[in-house]
Amino acid sequence: MNDAHPFDEAASTPTEAPRSRATLVWLLLPLMALALATAWLVTADPLRSFDNGAPPVENLTFERTVLSQDGIDVLVRAGGSDPMIIAQALVDDAYWEFVQEPSGQLARGETAWIQLPYPWVQGEAHVVTIITSTGATFEHEIPVAVPTPVPTTGSLVSQALLGAFVGIVPVAIGLMFYPALRGVGRAGMNFLLAMTVGLLVFLMIDAAGEALEIASEAAAIFQGRVMVVLAGAASFLLLMAVGRRSGTPAGFTLATFIALGIGLHNLGEGLAIGAAFASGAAGLGTFLVLGFTIHNITEGIGIAAPMLKSRPALWVFPALTLVAGGPAVLGLWIGSLAYAPQWSALALAIGAGAILQVVVEVTAYLMKADGRGAVAFSSWPVLSGLAFGVVSMYATAMLVKI
Repeated sequence: MNDAHPFDEAASTPTEAPRSRATLVWLLLPLMALALATAWLVTADPLRSFDNGAPPVENLTFERTVLSQDGIDVLVRAGGSDPMIIAQALVDDAYWEFVQEPSGQLARGETAWIQLPYPWVQGEAHVVTIITSTGATFEHEIPVAVPTPVPTTGSLVSQALLGAFVGIVPVAIGLMFYPALRGVGRAGMNFLLAMTVGLLVFLMIDAAGEALEIASEAAAIFQGRVMVVLAGAASFLLLMAVGRRSGTPAGFTLATFIALGIGLHNLGEGLAIGAAFASGAAGLGTFLVLGFTIHNITEGIGIAAPMLKSRPALWVFPALTLVAGGPAVLGLWIGSLAYAPQWSALALAIGAGAILQVVVEVTAYLMKADGRGAVAFSSWPVLSGLAFGVVSMYATAMLVKI
């Protein structure tokens, strides 16, 4: 019996070798066919019979605007079918000299800075119009002209303080309810977990809606809406795979996933605030900052809910606070200094997918902890918790929507 194994392996080798070579040939054959078809298309140019003299399709997306003492700089991205040439630039219906960096034609997907030494007026609205060599025009409106923030120590500290009030402070305040909540019974626990699901569902819908809205402003080559859906799905599936390696997460692990999902949402929120500041589209007053703080306090309570039956170390609370609230600071920095709609939409989409994963896990944990499975969702503590989570987030969101 033992002698048969080497013989069988040796006997199978001559058979497997031709099979491997045949597989390689069948893999290379379609690639060779594609190469031949491409070469014929380029050399024969069969599309020339369709040329009726119409200019190529052109598209130009404005991704970033920088206002400084030197004038107005706009970052544009080409999205046409053929390389395009920027021929003229207008500001407020007046032709203006410009410098393109890098110069020359813009191929599909390429970006360039258009530098306009225009004496813009602070607080005024301006319109930049780009004209290509084919006569196509593309407009970009600057609603309120304000100097674009520059990365100085003072500005970064100010933005960090604002980000802390928007993200870190409310999460920390919410987690401070932890000692008072530890004494709740099963009904109270169900209410808090259901409230967590409710607030997360609101955040997921809010993030997905913002992602789709911002994606519509991105260049067409990024396929904004498709990118949002795919990024959200990939984020959800990846986190589900990681989170389920050791079974259904609970306690500190589940709280960490909640903090991560909220943190990704706060990153997108910070990006939006920073971009609004940089473009002059919005200003935050004291009332609005307090509105953000009140709106996000419930997030800290939601993070604490899965840990009420355990006694985590003290370092856990500041760590979870930074995971959930810290990204708001990072988002504010990035949004004010290097905003681009496609990356902002991508961040929000990833956040929405992460929150969906947390919704699934908290729901599974609630059913397991209750012991009645899905029947638990027909109880008053769970139903009232879901309603409270959604309604409280919706009501407090009215304080921050402008």
